[in-house]
Amino acid sequence: MRPYAFAGGAAVVTGAASGIGAALAVQLAARGSNLVLVDRDADRLAEVADGIRSAQPGLRVDTYVVDLSDDEATGWLAATLATEHPETTLLVNNAGVALGGRLDQVTLEEFDWVMTVNFRSVVRLTHAMLPALKAHPGAHLVNVSSVFGIIAPAGQAAYSASKFAVRGFSEAVRHELAENGVGVTVVHPGGIKTRIAESARTGSGVSIEEYEQGRKQFAKLLTMDPATAAGRIMDAIEKRRPRLLIGWSAKVPDVLVRLMPGTYWTLIARSAAPKS
Repeated sequence: MRPYAFAGGAAVVTGAASGIGAALAVQLAARGSNLVLVDRDADRLAEVADGIRSAQPGLRVDTYVVDLSDDEATGWLAATLATEHPETTLLVNNAGVALGGRLDQVTLEEFDWVMTVNFRSVVRLTHAMLPALKAHPGAHLVNVSSVFGIIAPAGQAAYSASKFAVRGFSEAVRHELAENGVGVTVVHPGGIKTRIAESARTGSGVSIEEYEQGRKQFAKLLTMDPATAAGRIMDAIEKRRPRLLIGWSAKVPDVLVRLMPGTYWTLIARSAAPKS
């Protein structure tokens, strides 16, 4: 498959108001791609879009303010994108949310919220945009999973379930789209400095002490600049890489899972335990 051509293409990016999504939008525009940007944060999304319009006045930049946890709104977005943006050559399903807490500390409604945003919206938008992607041989699909789509830590049942689902979905769709000349990349970021920690929810059964401890531990992992991560995703798109691990915090767990598929968590938990 030939390298992906950014110039003159049209990219749909979800979760585009901050973090990796915003950085990707800027870098895609710099490479000559027209943009359709989606996020639930209207103010931040407008700021990103206005900055790109000022820097790249020759490009088209459309925005949609949609909460992907709302099935009805996501359905409307999917239908609108399919109808109004048949020129799409790149779909980046980047939007995501997090939920902390063991399975017995979260409600089924909280669990479903994560699955709705992180997985069901990916499926719905991909399904809606398949005709557009298949109509442009050389198009590409990017689904952002996580390091927790490789390992499944205790206290992350909902988030890991959603990200493992994205991983499996992406692999199957990659095999299905190969005959159409459409590439698929699944991305497993490690610790990227995004807003996911501050926007994460905590299960209603989690104590304040557990919440604070978990939030601090999670924040420590977020060290890589989103622009750096976006640059690696851009390279993976261009080179049609099927799988991208970003950062040591994704690459090391990937090796552990391969070496110790049934017991890796014992080693990770022991190494992360406070030293007496």
